[in-house]
Order: sequence, then C-alpha cells, then structure tokens
Amino acid sequence: MNINKQLLRLFEQKAGGFVSGEELSDTLQCSRTAIWKHVERLRKEGYVFEAVPRKGYRLLEAPDKLDIPGLLARLRTQVLGRQIRYYDQIDSTQIKAHELVDQGAEEGVLVVAEQQTAGRGRMGRKWHSPQGKGIWMSLVLKPRIPLHFAPQLTLLVAVALCRTIRRVTSLPVGIKWPNDLLVDGKKVSGILLESSAEEEKLQYVIVGVGISANLREQDYTDELKPIATSLSIASGRTIDRTELLSEFLYDLEKLYELYHEAGFGPIKTLWEQLSVSLDREVRTQTSQGPSEGTAIGLDDSGALIVRMKDNSVTKWYSGTVEFANPPHNQINRRSMPLSRE
Repeated sequence: MNINKQLLRLFEQKAGGFVSGEELSDTLQCSRTAIWKHVERLRKEGYVFEAVPRKGYRLLEAPDKLDIPGLLARLRTQVLGRQIRYYDQIDSTQIKAHELVDQGAEEGVLVVAEQQTAGRGRMGRKWHSPQGKGIWMSLVLKPRIPLHFAPQLTLLVAVALCRTIRRVTSLPVGIKWPNDLLVDGKKVSGILLESSAEEEKLQYVIVGVGISANLREQDYTDELKPIATSLSIASGRTIDRTELLSEFLYDLEKLYELYHEAGFGPIKTLWEQLSVSLDREVRTQTSQGPSEGTAIGLDDSGALIVRMKDNSVTKWYSGTVEFANPPHNQINRRSMPLSRE
C-alpha cells in the first residue's frame, strides 16, 4: 500500500478528527516534510484538508466518485452508455475512445474519467478537467449519414446537453455557436467531435464532452475565472454527476434517433430556441482579417448565417466566434421552456 493510501486510511479511522504530524510521521516512518508533500498531492486529487498548528491535519472532504453501477442502473438508453470504460485518471478520453474503436468498439461505448491530464478542446486547446469535479467523457457514434453532414452532430449534442442541464439544474443555460454552453456569459461545458472517414464515407465519430459540474472558485486559474464557471457555482448546490450523465445519454439518444428519422430540421429548430448567439453582434477572425456582423440563423449544414454591416449575408462554417458586445441576457428571445419527453 502506498503512502497516500495509508494516509487516507489513517484519516478515515479518525472519522473527521485531527491527526498530528508527529503521529503521521511515526506511523508512516517518514519525515513531516514528506507528510506535507503527500497531503498536498492528495489536495490536487480533490481531497480537502484542514491544517491547524499543534493539532495537525484532518480530512474534511473526499472527492466525489462517479457511481458506475448506479449509472448503469439508471440508464434509460438502448445503446448509448451500455458499455462503459471508467478511469480514475487518464491522459484524454478522446485518445482512449479512438484506441477502442481501432480495437473494434461498437457504437455507444462510453469512456469516462474522474480526471484528465491532457484533456483537449477545439483547436488543440487544453481542457481544464480536475479530479472528481466534472464529467469528462467521450462517446463512440457510428451515424448513418454522409461525411459532409458530420458538423450537424456538434449542434445536436449541444442541444441534447443544454436540454439536460436545464431540466436537471433549472439553470438558464444557452448554446453559443458552435459548441459551448454558457451560464451568465460564462462557459460551463464544451463539445469536441472528431470523425474518421474512408473514401468520403463516415466511419465513426468520437463525441467529446466536458461538463464543469462541481468545480469551486478556487479550482479555476485567474485566467479562467472571468470566462468559466461550474453548474455548482451557478446553482449554489452540488450536482449529482451520475444523474446528470444518465439524463444526458438519454436525451442524446432520443435526439440522435430523431435525427436519423427526420433529418436536421427538428434539431435546427431546437438549437435556435436554445441559442445565445442569434440576434447578437458576433465576430470572428478569417484569413482576410476580422469579420463582424449579426448572427441571424443556421443553414441546413449547421453553418452560422451572419448579416454583415453592409447588409450582405454570409455563412461561417468554422472558427472561434466571439460576441462583439457583452451579453445582457443569456437566453435568446426565441427560446422557450422545454419539458421532459
């Protein structure tokens, strides 16, 4: 048993009481400096300690763990999430999901981790995914659609997740084109889809989703604090991650089935109802320089339709889109409450 596990066992035996540095040092046969270093490592894994001079340390809170048996028992899906690969720590759920597909993984396989050490978002950005605080997941899909329809799936996933979060938390979450979910102008979730094709035929899609569920203010760097928040901070309560994940998989499977049956039209309508991008001044950077206009809708491919200042209309198919002015209200005026199906 390593020292971290021995430390945790000692704290558990004290049931919330203090353990002196001397007792820890004598029991574990190491210096007090070594004890301090191990406590700090445990802090980084999500454990919360109180340290008081002449009293020692006591364990206040252990990191929450996803209840995988409970998740499987709660699932209402037929395919999505029925096979789960769970990791306490992993470099990236996206990388693992690609590996699993190469090994023959079927549609619906879910990779979920308590922590990612190399989580990534769009355009290679690092995704902040601390231990036990969020839902860091990747899902294998094998959609029956042409390759050029693949971008529509990003919007589909965003709609499903937005509906889930609204229902589970009652927060006024909205979708910022193409893949971010915001509360009060701050990001709570991001979506990354990576696809593989052969001879212009779509083989599979890996749906990467990061949901900042129970992060606290101190979990964010000074750089992230102005632009990111968590569902817990926004709602003032701890989020049941198992419930959130099971409900998301259900909503996603229902919309995924609808998409195959009825096409992108219903998804597009739902996206527009939940958008915080439409009827807003937006801007992006192109190869010709900055471009700015008013977002007015989606086209049938999922591109953002933008009316430029000269009244011409263009379409943005990719890129980072920012609001030209701070949002006054996170929910677009077209949006409406959505009830449970």
